[in-house]
Amino acid sequence: MRLLPEIIDSSSAIQEIRRNIHAHPELRFEENRTSQLVAEALSSWGIEVFRGLGKTGVVGRLVGDLGPGKMIGLRADMDALPLQEHNTFSHSSQNPGKMHACGHDGHTAMLLGAAEYLSNHRDFKGSVIFIFQPAEEGGAGAREMIKDGLFKQFPCDAVFGLHNWPGLAEGNFGVTTGPMMASSNTFEITIKGKGGHAALPHNSADPVLTGVQVVQALQSIVTRNKRPVDAAVLSVTQFHAGETSNVIPDSAFIGGTIRTFTLEVLDLMEQRLREIAEHTANAFDCHAEIIFSRNYPPLINHAKEVRFAGEVMKELVGEEQVDMDIDPTMGAEDFAFMLLEKPGCYVFLGNGDGDHRSVGHGMGPCHLHNPSYDFNDALIPVGVSYWVKLAQRYLA
Repeated sequence: MRLLPEIIDSSSAIQEIRRNIHAHPELRFEENRTSQLVAEALSSWGIEVFRGLGKTGVVGRLVGDLGPGKMIGLRADMDALPLQEHNTFSHSSQNPGKMHACGHDGHTAMLLGAAEYLSNHRDFKGSVIFIFQPAEEGGAGAREMIKDGLFKQFPCDAVFGLHNWPGLAEGNFGVTTGPMMASSNTFEITIKGKGGHAALPHNSADPVLTGVQVVQALQSIVTRNKRPVDAAVLSVTQFHAGETSNVIPDSAFIGGTIRTFTLEVLDLMEQRLREIAEHTANAFDCHAEIIFSRNYPPLINHAKEVRFAGEVMKELVGEEQVDMDIDPTMGAEDFAFMLLEKPGCYVFLGNGDGDHRSVGHGMGPCHLHNPSYDFNDALIPVGVSYWVKLAQRYLA
């Protein structure tokens, strides 16, 4: 690895920031303490600070000493998850029911490390925009920052994001051109029937029986309507109906998620879901009410920026530790909103298999959104160096 010595030397201080954030997790749009920590750190390094975009978002602007030029955006997410942490090490969550189980504490710390280094080495032309985003976990914080004028106030020429990735070898990078993460969408189907005595079902219109038919038929969208070469997931995760054994209820509720890599496939999935639910309900003398919510679009990397980021990654860790054609994931990420506005690239940085965790970690695996997860602090000098080299090369 070709890590910058100054960054290696400062890693322990950045680790302390990371563990401080981990111990004080805050949920989406509640990142007040974290935002204050970020803003104070940026200001102490002489970086211009802007607050209030996306409610609790923080933006830092650093202009190089060589004058105006291109503008690069570097983004980190700050929010935690509504999860009770199982770890008991010294930096475990002090906020019951809240946990940094996705590594956003590490993402924030690494971008702060890059901001500190670049503030001390301003020998570049142009501007670096440090974007500390709230509410990635279901709150679409990226979209809210954009609505509040993020790219109008800071018209970046390109924007870049990074996420730690458990299971990928520690310090390795992964990226791909085109779709890298899926769209995230939810559906709610309420089957309205006519309740009655369970011993006299012929006097009722049974929403439970109807709902069962709907659930089974929905899987035909994936197997019979969508092209086999197009990736998509449809998962029914909720089915609620009835309160007692001898009463056919008036209604049944079905809920779930759909994930796709393209909007065209998503359009098909939504259309067929509506048709199947409505017509199946009608066939059983019931009525279907459908709410379909498109939450996050697919995250689609831009080819030019992927090639550029790939060169930086290979220079940093070596070609053998960079996968330029990593498998996409059906997970979702609201950095996708930024990639709809600006060209850019989102990469994975390997978090390892969990062996890095301190004594006192939970018994579960070190997977994202798991109560035994912890960010790998060995990634700090790698992530900071990546951000620094990315900005320096882009603004060279």
